Amino acid sequence: MLPWFQRKKQRSPVVRTNEQWLRDLQGPHQDQALEDLRRVLIKSLLVVLTQQGAPQANALAEDFAQEALLKVLERLDTFRGASRFTTWACTIAVRIAFTEPRRKRWQDVSLQDLLIPTERPSPTITPTSDEVAPDQSLQERAMVDLLHEVMQQQLTERQRIAILAVMIHEMPLEEVAQRLDTNRNALYKLLYDARKRLKEALEARGLSPDDLIVV
Repeated sequence: MLPWFQRKKQRSPVVRTNEQWLRDLQGPHQDQALEDLRRVLIKSLLVVLTQQGAPQANALAEDFAQEALLKVLERLDTFRGASRFTTWACTIAVRIAFTEPRRKRWQDVSLQDLLIPTERPSPTITPTSDEVAPDQSLQERAMVDLLHEVMQQQLTERQRIAILAVMIHEMPLEEVAQRLDTNRNALYKLLYDARKRLKEALEARGLSPDDLIVV
């Protein structure tokens, strides 16, 4: 027979209502509630990581679950009961699993670096068929330059950073929001205002966003 402490670790998590989760995670039974929630999160994460073919899925699930537990505790006061508590917590954990690899990619990149124009190579025109227009590369280059010019003239520095980071360089929203010392909702509003300004500026020049090819 297994020792008592091993039997305790293997037992199924206690089924709780939303109210019971909130009470236990903030009360004297917090340790047990965290352990129960950790196992729920790991189970959910393993499904997602396995589907994605992630290497060392078990170790990753453990790491992501621990980080998710911290975020869940930080955000308990934001839970409104629109779904099951475990569903809400698992959503946080899965979001971490998807954004963490991208966050590590950007950990040594400053947002200010994104404002520094990178030197784009001069287009090389090498038509391979009659269907390729000789000036296609030059036209695309001109469109990109126009977009940068409009962004420089019409957007604030904060708006340019948000657009470049999220829409051009695909930096995770959570990472950008943290670097800008804001939250996701405020970042959404910042991006919305920036895109609206860009659209209006382009329309004033007789263009639409669909006319631009960003490479």
